[in-house]
Amino acid sequence: MMNLNDYNSVTIVIVLYKETFDLVNKTLESIKNYKIIIVDNANDSELKEKILQNFKIYKYLLNRKNNGFSAGYNQGIKLSSTEYTLVLGPDCLITNKDIYVLTKKISFYKDSILVTPTAYNSENELTYSGGPLPENGKKDIVLNLEGDVCVENALGACMLFKTEDFQKNDLLFDENFFLYFSDDDLCRRIKLIDKSIIQTKDATCIHQHGIIKVKNKYMKIYIREFNFTHDMLYYFHKSKTKKSLEIIRKFKKKTKSFYVLLVIRFLTFRFLDVIKIYSRLSGFNKFKSRYLKK
Repeated sequence: MMNLNDYNSVTIVIVLYKETFDLVNKTLESIKNYKIIIVDNANDSELKEKILQNFKIYKYLLNRKNNGFSAGYNQGIKLSSTEYTLVLGPDCLITNKDIYVLTKKISFYKDSILVTPTAYNSENELTYSGGPLPENGKKDIVLNLEGDVCVENALGACMLFKTEDFQKNDLLFDENFFLYFSDDDLCRRIKLIDKSIIQTKDATCIHQHGIIKVKNKYMKIYIREFNFTHDMLYYFHKSKTKKSLEIIRKFKKKTKSFYVLLVIRFLTFRFLDVIKIYSRLSGFNKFKSRYLKK
């Protein structure tokens, strides 16, 4: 039985990409009694030096190439040898006590394979913690749940699981997702093997909802819209429900009008709209070339 602040019981995996030291410092201050693995997809050696001067980090990986958050989390998970692993976003604050509560919950519910806390934003307002899968309801709907509830989908910014369960059931993140929907896909696969996901009100976290750290506003829009479009379509392609396939069909049909709209927006100097439309088309074309039969 683990104790609160037991260093050898939980490994926390955090993936960074162009984060500030102030943001990471807040996150690490609250969890420094556990093993921490940091994977930096921006290869920021200066940030690494600052962090190592202030915190005890079990392993710190610098990636020369950014292969996405899914690949980064998998790197860290594969290095975890403790009983529990916690996947934590760099913009998510959780205390040692709340982590301990999560381990107690997953041990109590024998059929569960993943547990997540109830999330609040930095203004202490209830925010997305879990709910239906994207094909079964509105994504990111905020549910005010009481006690411990079995949910279809969990907060990707803070997920705790038994390390052995993930390895045994081949539940690593799908690395074809670059930025979005990898947590939804993971939860969907957990459902397919008849395991439970628990959201508990007895443990909480503060999710500050980080943003894409790119200064150029056009590039920021492109990265967001391109990856969201590709990852969303790939998610629905994988799920293969009737509703999912209908979403892809409608999006594919809509792309024909995108080209006309692209020209109109360009001629009327609405360049932000041009970037959005072009990004979505590019994301669709990448998805189409990879997964749709010709």
